[in-house]
Amino acid sequence: MKYKVITRNTLVVGFMLCLATVLIVAGISGRLAITANSNDNGRLIPIYCVDTTEKKVAITFDAAWGADDTEELIGILKEYDAKATVFVVGEWARKYPDSVKAFYNAGHEIGNHSDSHKAYSKLNFDEIKSDISLCGDSVEAAIGVRPALLRAPSGDYSNNTITAAESLSMKTIQWSVDSLDWQGLESDEIVKRVTGAAENGSIILFHNDVKNTPKALRGILDNLSKKGYLFVTVSELIYSDDFKIDNTGKQIKLP
Repeated sequence: MKYKVITRNTLVVGFMLCLATVLIVAGISGRLAITANSNDNGRLIPIYCVDTTEKKVAITFDAAWGADDTEELIGILKEYDAKATVFVVGEWARKYPDSVKAFYNAGHEIGNHSDSHKAYSKLNFDEIKSDISLCGDSVEAAIGVRPALLRAPSGDYSNNTITAAESLSMKTIQWSVDSLDWQGLESDEIVKRVTGAAENGSIILFHNDVKNTPKALRGILDNLSKKGYLFVTVSELIYSDDFKIDNTGKQIKLP
């Protein structure tokens, strides 16, 4: 039997290879950590708001019903130099492609709000991914680009929702301030509710085609602009990498 002689050089080479492997694994683990969005129970969490010292918020609309107020909303947003993110349902985008184009051409961001507003918590990974893709197809047909952001129907999400979105290179977005406009609140109630809760990094939820939303929107933009807030799209508000999401859904930039 022949024995292999282990020299000092062999030991050094072996040590360097082991060290390189450790560093690579650590680097991969670190990269995963900087985009981690799960709590201690393994529950994945979407982005509800952003930790920032800048006075900026994101105005968002969910579009699933009619489209009669499209131009009115665009006009009000323009008055305050506000950019919004409109999360559209695929069926809505196919029915009102001109509204999708109008929002997009006015400088607003178009997000994905599912294809037919099914409860995502009741669907599996493949079903959710397929549904997201169908909506993306409809948006792309209207404006030539696919959405980079997903908002689950009714905010009803599961781990499969977030992983399906991530598999399509999309981030899942919730909201931290709910206008409750769809409940038929009077415009002054909506204004009070939103302006009392808005803060740096807030993501504010509205719906289009709701009676009192346009008037409330003008009051909210006027109030918050006087406080020094800027109104940006969700993609302009959130961090694209090197972040974590805490248990409340706040996205925090890592040093």
